[in-house]
Amino acid sequence: MYNKIIKLILALLIFAYAVYQFAEGFIGNGIMFVLLSSIFVFLYFKNEFILLAFLKLRKQDFDGAKKWLDKIKYPNSALTRKQQGYYNYLNGIMVSQTNMNEAEKYFKNAVSLGLSMDHDMAMAKLNLAGIAFSKRRKQEAQKLLSEAQKLDKRDMLADQIKMMKEQMKRASIPKQHYGSPTSARQNRKSRR
Repeated sequence: MYNKIIKLILALLIFAYAVYQFAEGFIGNGIMFVLLSSIFVFLYFKNEFILLAFLKLRKQDFDGAKKWLDKIKYPNSALTRKQQGYYNYLNGIMVSQTNMNEAEKYFKNAVSLGLSMDHDMAMAKLNLAGIAFSKRRKQEAQKLLSEAQKLDKRDMLADQIKMMKEQMKRASIPKQHYGSPTSARQNRKSRR
């Protein structure tokens, strides 16, 4: 795995060689080297290991995705800010199955670093809302849920948001006690 600066340096060197090929009259070689340098520029903005981890997650292969993410040894130096957000987002998704405290940390880092897609940010906030609700922080959960609903412009998460709202309503409804001691006392007094 190359550092993000090394990727840019490689792209510039290859592009410079492409210009040299154009100057020498080798147009086909120049075009090929320009395309090759654009691959390194693309990989600067979209990390190859994060892309491979996303592909593994689409197939529900959590172990494979974790393997690809573990290849990123120093995310702060190897990744741009948005890539660090996605690194934390993917780790949060995988850890949420086993450890909610650690998943909450990853999702909060992902939200603070930022994610480029609105539906990814909505998913991160929805997961944070679920974690907050399970920890009985209802106001924080409602706030995060409304933010997730605003970010979900294409209604990709509409069912999950609706289900979370229903669960919150069920948890907030006070349980009615039928045949409670107070009503039994009132019944005895009315019989006398």
